[in-house]
Amino acid sequence: MHDPTPDTSLGSFAAVLAGELPGAWSSTYHPDRGSNNDHGALTDRVWDMNDVADALAKHTVDHCAVLTRDDGTRLFVADPPGHGKGYLIAAMAPDDAPDEAFRGVREPDGIAAVADPFSAAEDITHDLLPRYDKALAQVRSNAAWLAAPRPTEPEHVVMTWSGEAIVVDKPDRADVTKALTDHGFVFAPDRNAFVLSGDDTAHQAASVRATGDRLSELGIGTVLRHPQARSALGTAPVAPPGPPVTSPYRGR
Repeated sequence: MHDPTPDTSLGSFAAVLAGELPGAWSSTYHPDRGSNNDHGALTDRVWDMNDVADALAKHTVDHCAVLTRDDGTRLFVADPPGHGKGYLIAAMAPDDAPDEAFRGVREPDGIAAVADPFSAAEDITHDLLPRYDKALAQVRSNAAWLAAPRPTEPEHVVMTWSGEAIVVDKPDRADVTKALTDHGFVFAPDRNAFVLSGDDTAHQAASVRATGDRLSELGIGTVLRHPQARSALGTAPVAPPGPPVTSPYRGR
């Protein structure tokens, strides 16, 4: 039968510990309420992949305490397996960071502290909290990177050689169209493209340079391409060699 009398030894330990840690900390004791325990929401945030995580995986937490610093840092305090001596103390992961931000970040593994809040405070201050601060800084950096807008692929205009002329597909932007026509490109309705004649190669080269400079001012790059070579009529492309055949048995 469930004993309704709360075990406050852990709660008392946590309350004294909160007063010994650097900074402003508060302590919240979560007693055993039998089937009404909601401690799973707390243990899910325990940021540990070592002894504390192993202990939580092997036994149910019937009561615990959470220490909270004024900046939101939280520490989880629980009994060791079998309610042995001392307490398990671990950092808790922040709730406001996406799961992807924790990827590749080493957990700030918790500690097994003796049942002395003064000694435990020393271990937390010099061991656990520095690891937590380092891990949290990495998570915050990852979260900021994930939230930052990704750079879009820069817009560019493709100029393609067609015989001696250079052809540009009809752009959607009026300012790009003006840059082309201002520097010698002429619209060819039958091709739905702008064409720069190659009758005067020196003038053609100067027009390309001038057009590229104007497009660059608009934040648009220029790509000059030669058309893809075609296979000769009546010939089929040579098939690539097949993959090598390996023996079904492997040597040592």
